Amino acid sequence: MARTESTIDLVFLLYVGIIIVFGLAALMSASGPLAYDKFHDSYFFVKRQILFGLIPGLTLGYFLLKLNYEKWRKYSTVPYLIAVFLLALVFVPGIGLIINGAKSWINILGYNFQPSEVAKLGLIIFAAYLLSDRKRNLNDWQMGLMPILTLLLPIIGLVAAQPDIGTLSIMIVILFFMLLEARVPKKYLIVLAMVGVVVFTFMIFLKPYRMQRITIFMHPELDPQGIGYQVNQAFLAVGSGGFWGLGIGQSRQKFQYLPEVNSDSIFAIIAEETGFLISAGLIVLILLISLRGLQIAKNTKNEFGRLLVVGIVVWLAWQSFLNIGAMVGVMPLTGVPLPFVSHGGSALMAELAAVALVLNISKQEI
Repeated sequence: MARTESTIDLVFLLYVGIIIVFGLAALMSASGPLAYDKFHDSYFFVKRQILFGLIPGLTLGYFLLKLNYEKWRKYSTVPYLIAVFLLALVFVPGIGLIINGAKSWINILGYNFQPSEVAKLGLIIFAAYLLSDRKRNLNDWQMGLMPILTLLLPIIGLVAAQPDIGTLSIMIVILFFMLLEARVPKKYLIVLAMVGVVVFTFMIFLKPYRMQRITIFMHPELDPQGIGYQVNQAFLAVGSGGFWGLGIGQSRQKFQYLPEVNSDSIFAIIAEETGFLISAGLIVLILLISLRGLQIAKNTKNEFGRLLVVGIVVWLAWQSFLNIGAMVGVMPLTGVPLPFVSHGGSALMAELAAVALVLNISKQEI
C-alpha cells in the first residue's frame, strides 16, 4: 500500500522508540554505582543522557522531520563543513581534550562534545549528494570517482589523525556501502578495499598498543590484568548472565570491576542482568531497525534519499556490530558506543537526527 505524503514509517519509529526506552533503562541500571561513586548521584549519567542527548536530539529531529529532506541536497556542504571545522577544533590547545589517548573531544563552555558523532552524519549527507550527482560519471576513475574521494578525504583524514580507529572504520564501511549502492564498478571497489586494508594494517603496526589489542582479541588470556582486563571482565559478565540473567540491578561487574560500564561495555552488563534471551532480543531489534531502514531505502525513488538512508543504516548497524562484537569476543575492542544505548549526549543527538532524516524520507509516496 502506498504511503501518503504526510505518513512516516511508523514501524521504523516504533523500533527506534523501543530501543531508546530500553537504552535509558539499561543505562540507569548499568551506570548507577559508577555515577554514585564519582558524583554521589546514581542517576547522573541518565540525567545527562536525557538533558544533552535525548532532548536536543528530539528537538533537532523534529525540525529535520518537518524540513523537505531534498533541501539537504542543496545545502549538503553545510553540515560537512561544520563537521570538518569541529573535528579540526580537537587539535586546538585549550579546546581539544585527550581522553583515553585520543584527541576525540572538545570542551565548549564546560560541555564535552565528540565531533566525530556529528562527522558521521555530515559525511553521509555530503557523500549522498556527491554520488547522486548525475553530472558525475562514476565509471570514470579519474574524472568521476577520484574527485569525490578527494572531497571526502579531509573528514576521514582528521578522524585518522586523532587517532580514532573505531570511528575511522565506521566511516570507511559507510562510504564503501554507499559506493556500492551508487553502482560504482566493482573493480574500483576491490582496489579501494585493498587500499583500506593496507592503511589499517599500517595504523595498527604504527602504535604498539593497537597491535596488543589485536593480540588480546585472539588470545584474551595472555594479559588478564593489563590490556586484556576489560575484555576478560566483559566475558565474565556475559557468561555470568546465563540464559535468564542475574536480574535487573543485580550485576556484579558494574561495581567498579568492568571499565566503561556506562559506555562501550554496557552490553556486557545488559547480558549479565537480563541474560541471553533479552540481550539476544536487543540484537534482533537492531537487525529489525536495519532491515526496516533498508526497506525504506529500497522503496525510495530519489537517488539522494536512497543513498542517505543506506549510509545511516550502515552506520548504525556496523557500529552496533563493533560494540557488541567486542563484548562477546568476535571483534577487537575499539571503544565505540552502542547506538541509542551507551551514554553520550553528542552520540544520541546525532543518532536521533539521523533517524529523523530516515523518517522524513519514508514520508514520500512510493
